[in-house]
Amino acid sequence: MEKSTEKPSEQPTSQPTTVTAPPPPPPARSVAPSKKPAPAPKPGMSRGAFASLVIIGALIAGMAGGAISDLGDSLVGDQPRLSISDKDDGNRQLSDEERNIAGVAEKVAPSVVSITTTTESRSYYGFAREGAGTGVIISQNGYVLTNKHVVDGASVVSVTLENGDQYDDVRVVALDPLNDIAFLKIPDAKDLPVAALGDSSTVQIGQSVVAIGNSLGQYKNTVTSGIISGTNRPIMAQSGSSVETLTDLIQTDAAINPGNSGGPQVNMSGQVIGINTAIAEDAEGIGFAIPINATKGMLSSLLETGEAERSFLGVNYLLITPEVVSEYDLSVDKGALVESDRGRAISRGGPADRAGIKQGDIITKVGDIEVGTGGGVATLIGAYAPGDKVELTIMRDGKERKVTVTLGAYPI
Repeated sequence: MEKSTEKPSEQPTSQPTTVTAPPPPPPARSVAPSKKPAPAPKPGMSRGAFASLVIIGALIAGMAGGAISDLGDSLVGDQPRLSISDKDDGNRQLSDEERNIAGVAEKVAPSVVSITTTTESRSYYGFAREGAGTGVIISQNGYVLTNKHVVDGASVVSVTLENGDQYDDVRVVALDPLNDIAFLKIPDAKDLPVAALGDSSTVQIGQSVVAIGNSLGQYKNTVTSGIISGTNRPIMAQSGSSVETLTDLIQTDAAINPGNSGGPQVNMSGQVIGINTAIAEDAEGIGFAIPINATKGMLSSLLETGEAERSFLGVNYLLITPEVVSEYDLSVDKGALVESDRGRAISRGGPADRAGIKQGDIITKVGDIEVGTGGGVATLIGAYAPGDKVELTIMRDGKERKVTVTLGAYPI
């Protein structure tokens, strides 16, 4: 595959919001020999976990008191009824919403894995740092999708399935050069449960979602629910001393806790629409996920060839906002303006350059998906593999044009 010699960011150049990736969870358990039941959690609990338990206990006690005062048929005389029939068991009388969330969790959970890592220090004194995260199985033969920051620098990666089977010597087979995405391979795996992938270009604000993950590195397959609060969000994500610019993210109020990184965000049909990646540290109920479509091109390449290459268009752009419309005096209110305040807008000799795209062009569609409403250019291009031909709709001098681009492989 031909590769351009220049390495543009292929990212929007507008200023993102600063947030923080979920902090490292408490130390993970030591790695066990290959494929055996996961060890039981160590006894004890961190101070933070204990404090949370106390608060939850108080809330439950308060709610229970209210329930007893309202449910007269839960008493026999002045004594509590110690047994109840299935008909009267409130835990079995689920609302439609509860039934949907439970069904989604049941469907997706088998394909969600817990990831533990060991990173060897290179300092004079030397020590091993352990961490934990989440991943989702994307092929029966053991490919797993997770966040790059979950496995970055790890010398040992282990994966534990929902049924307790643990695999060591898991390989990191590919890292996305533009996104917080990594692909892992479980050795000698077969017939694993695979998650269904959805279409992140059609998500809607207000849509219900469920997040599943290895919360705090201790509680695997923790389920939280919420809604999509926004789309096309740019952020500066920090994990330890590493800072990364991420764009076109899905914002959600479903709780994303330390250890949830790399876990799936799913719609109410049980389809993965995003990979949970970051939380806003100075706010509550603000988390972010990478649209699943941004991973599909690399995944397709990986499954077909065994190597995951990122597709490459070779442009820098500004996602059009009212501020961009005003500053550049544009005649359209959505799309992506090919422009850069950090050097060249178009990579010399790259796919966009060869296709005749020019600085100042406005990309309004990638294929038949509108830029902005369906995702940013980087995400929409990320759905394709290197070598794919893609039709772009552009505006130039007030006129609409169609341009066919043969995507390259991102230069690494």
